[in-house]
Amino acid sequence: MKRILIIEDEKSLARFIQLELEHEQFYVKGAYEGNNGLQLALAEEWDLILLDIMLPGLNGVEVCRRIRAVKSTPVIMLTARDQLEDRVSGLDSGADDYLAKPFDIEELMARMRALFRRIELEDRENHSTLNFRGITIDLDARIVTRSGEVVELTKREFDLLAVLMKHPNMVQTRDMLLDLVWGYDSLVETNVVDVYVRYLRNKLDVPGEESMIQTVRGMGYVMR
Repeated sequence: MKRILIIEDEKSLARFIQLELEHEQFYVKGAYEGNNGLQLALAEEWDLILLDIMLPGLNGVEVCRRIRAVKSTPVIMLTARDQLEDRVSGLDSGADDYLAKPFDIEELMARMRALFRRIELEDRENHSTLNFRGITIDLDARIVTRSGEVVELTKREFDLLAVLMKHPNMVQTRDMLLDLVWGYDSLVETNVVDVYVRYLRNKLDVPGEESMIQTVRGMGYVMR
């Protein structure tokens, strides 16, 4: 369950957001003043902070700066002011996104989902180990194991599997895979991707079980 901290001095708005997020199965806590909000932000671990700029005690820009000095917790700024300088100051203080009041709760939820997706993808890109359905890739050592057993792969097979595992449940077209694995200036045809997917299936699939690398007709491949 993701943990959300709301730092917002309009109590009715903060309560409304809290109820909506709790309905979506988030754990939510609220603060109505800048200093108290900063204390909560630093004292506990949060997946996201919704932070109003105009706060009593300590304004949101300063709260964000102090959070950023010690933590990388994602922050979405909320404010009634939609002037360019407010957006710039909020983002320059370390906020990840900016939403001007009044806003629809659906837009806030969409921005939160987009931010969580971006963070998840960045984490996968930066992580030296990938895991998916019993397959583990050590990107640094270039070792692949399935259920603890080492699977011998060629360089191209390894690179193709790594691209697919970095983006599970996201369809990769043959052209995309060709560019990422063989290089955009490669002279090989896209059907070479089909050949190497077949190689991977032969080495990774369990007889009688659905292949991890699924074909999306007319598009490409995806790991599900």
